[in-house]
Amino acid sequence: MDIEQLREYCLSFNDVTEKTPFGKFAARFDSILVFYINGHMFCMLDMDNFTGVTVKGAPERVAELHATRTSCSSHRNMSRKYWIELTFGGDISDSEILEMIKDSYEIVKAKHPVRK
Repeated sequence: MDIEQLREYCLSFNDVTEKTPFGKFAARFDSILVFYINGHMFCMLDMDNFTGVTVKGAPERVAELHATRTSCSSHRNMSRKYWIELTFGGDISDSEILEMIKDSYEIVKAKHPVRK
C-alpha cells in the first residue's frame, strides 16, 4: 500500500477532512497528516516516514492486537488504551489495517455526531 492509496481510502468516507495540524508545535511535526470526521481525529500517518498508521480502536481490540501482533505498538503521544500504531509489512495485513481504519472512522463518528 502506498501513501496515496491510503489517503484516497480515508477520504472516501463521508465528511472526512485532512490537515497537518502539529507543525505549529514544532517544524518536525509538519509531516504528520491527520484525517478527521466531524472535527475529531480517526487516523494519522507520517508523510516523511510512511511505515504505518495510527488509529483509534475499541479498547478490547487494541489490547488484543498489542498482545498478539508484533507489528502493533503504542503511539508515543496517544492513549495506549484507545490508539494503536499499525506497521506495514509485518504480521498485520494491509486488509486488516484498512479494516482498522474503517472501524476507527466509525468509532469516532458515532462518538462525535454532526451537530445541527
